[in-house]
Amino acid sequence: MLTKITEWADCLPIIKKRIDGADVSHKGCFAFGECPEIIVEVPRKLGASAVVLRVCKDGQSDADHPFSFSSTECGIDIYTFTLDTVALCDGDEDGLFFYEILFLRGADTLFTSTRNNVDFELLGYSHKRFAMLVYQKSLKTPQWFKGRTMYQIFVDRFCIGKGTVGTREDVIMNEDWDNGIPQYAEKPGDDLKNNMFFGGNLWGVAEKLDYLKSLGVGVIYLNPIFKAYSNHKYDTADYLEIDAMFGGKEAFDALICKAKEADIKIILDGVFNHTGDNSLYFDRYGEYGTNGAYGNKKSPYREWYRFKDKSGKEENYESWWGIKILPRLDHECDDCRTFFTGENGVGAKYIKDGIDGWRLDVADELSDRFLDEFCSAVKRESDGEAVIIGEVWENAAEKEAYGKRRKYLRGSQLDSVMNYPLRNAILDFVLKGNGDFLADTLKSIYSIYPKAVCDSLMNILGTHDTERVLTVCGKGSSEVSWDAGSVLATKKLSARQRSAAIKKLMIAAALQYTMYGVPSLYYGDEAGVEGYHDPFCRLPYPWGRENQKLLAFYRRLGEIRAQNNELFAEGEFKILHVDGALLAFERYTEKESIIIVANAGTEAASYKLGSGWSDILSRKEYAGSVEGFSCVVLKRN
Repeated sequence: MLTKITEWADCLPIIKKRIDGADVSHKGCFAFGECPEIIVEVPRKLGASAVVLRVCKDGQSDADHPFSFSSTECGIDIYTFTLDTVALCDGDEDGLFFYEILFLRGADTLFTSTRNNVDFELLGYSHKRFAMLVYQKSLKTPQWFKGRTMYQIFVDRFCIGKGTVGTREDVIMNEDWDNGIPQYAEKPGDDLKNNMFFGGNLWGVAEKLDYLKSLGVGVIYLNPIFKAYSNHKYDTADYLEIDAMFGGKEAFDALICKAKEADIKIILDGVFNHTGDNSLYFDRYGEYGTNGAYGNKKSPYREWYRFKDKSGKEENYESWWGIKILPRLDHECDDCRTFFTGENGVGAKYIKDGIDGWRLDVADELSDRFLDEFCSAVKRESDGEAVIIGEVWENAAEKEAYGKRRKYLRGSQLDSVMNYPLRNAILDFVLKGNGDFLADTLKSIYSIYPKAVCDSLMNILGTHDTERVLTVCGKGSSEVSWDAGSVLATKKLSARQRSAAIKKLMIAAALQYTMYGVPSLYYGDEAGVEGYHDPFCRLPYPWGRENQKLLAFYRRLGEIRAQNNELFAEGEFKILHVDGALLAFERYTEKESIIIVANAGTEAASYKLGSGWSDILSRKEYAGSVEGFSCVVLKRN
């Protein structure tokens, strides 16, 4: 836990934490009722006469707690303090806290300052405090989810299956599956109807379950499938109807049945913050009769939305990020909220229909009350077995949204979140060789997330909202490219860029598959699909034209996870070494250990472990070094 400092470099204290004798020094989260003992070993040379814990509950005042002097050993003074999380929460069952440790030296005081919630330095002033999460004692995440591999499917672009589907007169069908260009806007903000379809459907997903099993997939996350105008379906028209163009309820039921036979779980995308303007509930264009909120002040759905202008100007309503085709729902309206969160609401209904969980779109926009009720209903209907994942782009334990601290991971709302911080750090590592940033990101997340959440994190490299990861690796930057749509529609990596990108993606994928959590593979990334921002990251899957090298690599990663399921499902995590572009970490249980060494540099790098280790990724003996732009997954022979 030591980091370099200047003036006190040779006398930096050591801070440890223990629970029932077990070392939990890396942890910054504890269950309600746990009482970690904080032990501080202070070199006499530091000149400290006392040690104080200064802590505050989020948004409240500081409280100072003196450590007790315990003993002196070989010039080291040992101080201890037992932290009572029940007293700390002061009547609540959970909470977020910020603390620092003060070393009193007579005329001055030194303060701990941390960059990653684990390592620290000493400063002469208060700076960056440690964060600590106390979560509800009842928190647990579904056991079946841990250790699996997830596959995200944008239904219209995955596979055209054989089965009955509906048609619409207002749809543009693109018949060129292999080379067709999606409908696009020339620049961000331009109107885009999103009514061009390629024809993928739920029948096609069911037909490709054997393919998904060959990748080791155990969970399918489907982008929205409810009736909607657009190809992406984030503009829901009817939450109780599966879109006919995807095969309707018949195809949905068939997929659920076949997936259960294959032991593949299904997670749906819940878009509950807004609807489409062309929906049963809003009905801006009068396609659903006279009950829609837009044109009828007596509509049963009128209170579901916020109309800002009471003079009757219907155009003045709240929408998501000002996008008028996505009117925002008002969850303060009990009828609206319980439609989703009630005992017979949308969340529970589809659990009854056979799904295994939900990914909640724009979770930051959903209130604590909505999330509490939704979680309660879904967990009750599934006997606690359904998984609930939130779209959160930052550290979810400390997240603030709209001026309010969120409670996502404290036990009553989310099991997991999309791990965007990990994505960003992995890409930074493979693009820049920045091992320190990756290590700091891992420590900051894993220290404050409960272990059950760490085991359930949705680890992503690409999604429907990001540029294709191969494109990011090839162009050498994670910054979004904002060239004109007509440029991005046909822009591809050169052969040289693509070859280098594949090497970088293989490192990134190996890290994604071996960290805490569940790797989520965006359809087509394993096949080498390229593409810039939406809609170019949503090209059809290239059946029969996959990059076989990448495909074989992803299959091997899936095999490794399956063969070491217990270790990846609940094993511990420890960073062993960071040196520029070289990073080594360990996943381990009491029975076994796997060491992952990634080299994002151009030259081979040495990492010695002694004899008897094999790289199970390449199935070769490990000789003590890692080639440039490569990764090894090491296990004892």
